[in-house]
Amino acid sequence: MSQSTMVVVLILSTLALANGSYLYPQFYDGSCPHAKDIVRSIVAKAVAKEARMAASLLRLHFHDCFVKGCDASILLDNSGSIISEKGSVPNRNSVRGFEVVDQIKAELEKACPQTVSCADILALAARDSTILAGGPSWEVPLGRRDSLGASLSGSNQNIPAPNNTFQTILTKFKLKGLDIVDFVALSGSHTIGNARCTSFRQRLYNNTGNGRPDLSLDQSYAAMLHQNCPRSGGEQNLFFLDPVSPTKFDNSYYKNLMAKKGLLSSDEILFTQNQETMRFVKEYAANQELFFQQFAKSMVKMGNISPLTGKSGQIRKICRKING
Repeated sequence: MSQSTMVVVLILSTLALANGSYLYPQFYDGSCPHAKDIVRSIVAKAVAKEARMAASLLRLHFHDCFVKGCDASILLDNSGSIISEKGSVPNRNSVRGFEVVDQIKAELEKACPQTVSCADILALAARDSTILAGGPSWEVPLGRRDSLGASLSGSNQNIPAPNNTFQTILTKFKLKGLDIVDFVALSGSHTIGNARCTSFRQRLYNNTGNGRPDLSLDQSYAAMLHQNCPRSGGEQNLFFLDPVSPTKFDNSYYKNLMAKKGLLSSDEILFTQNQETMRFVKEYAANQELFFQQFAKSMVKMGNISPLTGKSGQIRKICRKING
């Protein structure tokens, strides 16, 4: 081994130790060469059947990584000592796509038993969903393993909520090693998908507890939202997060924020409450390519939150339960 090769190897091993992990895109090239194709093909079928599934699979990866790291803890059902994260406030009646993950896992188990983790399936499905909706591509670092438990309290506390203050959400990002740029870029995933009436009703009727609507919401847009999101009832009624191009991954989200048409309070505050995030919103609204580049970078960074590697955790045979 030449001296320069040794230096590179040393640097890589030091990096691996510093991160407590070392994920890399070629992880399954030898052990399960068709893994990425299998994931891509099943995600493509699911999104062709229902466009909304792209946003749902992307969101599953977010909600997984923000709790205990990217370890597929969100996929575990209630059993024995495990209290599922599916019942938390951010996830209940809201996160979806579990059947698609089950299907991917079943196919991977046929092709290469107990090789590809559920956590890596979530990371790949999020990337493939983004591409299928017209968004950017990126190389997904792989090699995560699956958790042996879930955290209901972590799910209730760590996932940014639509009515959290700007500072609370930024803090939740920073606690995961993500910065203000990641906060703005990753929020751009709301260019696809839906939100329930219950997640923004407060803005329409009683924004600060004073019985008045949120003035940072365009009034004609608010009037349209009133029709299917009444003062009471209709909690689960769905609304497009981006009314302009609801199933296309583009930069309309940022243009909407500038027009006071961000559906969730947690979206609109990026434009109304902080000079720095306002600048990024304007930049991404003006330059879609810039948004795409940063989104891809931020997704890789998010996918690297505290993964289990090496001998930690396990490779679950069924994503909904630990191997017993």
